[in-house]
Amino acid sequence: ILGAGGHAAVVADCAGGEGYNAICLYADREPALPFPAEWSFEMTDDPVEMLATRFGHVHVAIGNNAMRDSLLAALLQSGIECPPIYHRDCSISRLATIGAGTVVLAGGVVNARAELGQGVIINSGAVVEHDCLLGDAAHLSPRAAVAGGVTIGARSWIGIGAVVREGISIGDDVVVGAGAAVISDIPSDTTVVGVPA
Repeated sequence: ILGAGGHAAVVADCAGGEGYNAICLYADREPALPFPAEWSFEMTDDPVEMLATRFGHVHVAIGNNAMRDSLLAALLQSGIECPPIYHRDCSISRLATIGAGTVVLAGGVVNARAELGQGVIINSGAVVEHDCLLGDAAHLSPRAAVAGGVTIGARSWIGIGAVVREGISIGDDVVVGAGAAVISDIPSDTTVVGVPA
């Protein structure tokens, strides 16, 4: 697990529940939170080269979308496997497509023909309805919900409890504020808040 913040703890806990038997956290600084004794921690300034020689699977568990996107791309380019991680209490359609390094946490739902790129975060209780497309390193916060046919660009962040109406297109690097209701398309590099957003 690459990362040592709160998101890393959530992903590591999820991975442990799914049968990963060695959890080692890597970061460039000491963890801000205590971790269980069975998890190890190491400092690293160059995770890609070092991790490539030590582990078969690596997961980038960093909440910052741009940083997660960049590190995951470097790991994949170096040949490291970064499989998706699913919490045992999530629901993923067998008709969905899930990219490398994506995580679907407890209560997350990914429905039929949804396509999730690499390094996507579907947080606790978030819902991705049918025929949605989520770009690389997109992030749905807890209880966010996107209706059918929604497109969300790379590195965009949908805030906690926000909702997106069916058929909406959201560009790259967009931030949708907590509790917002998105009822029209949003261009790239935009922040929206409110009801309607």
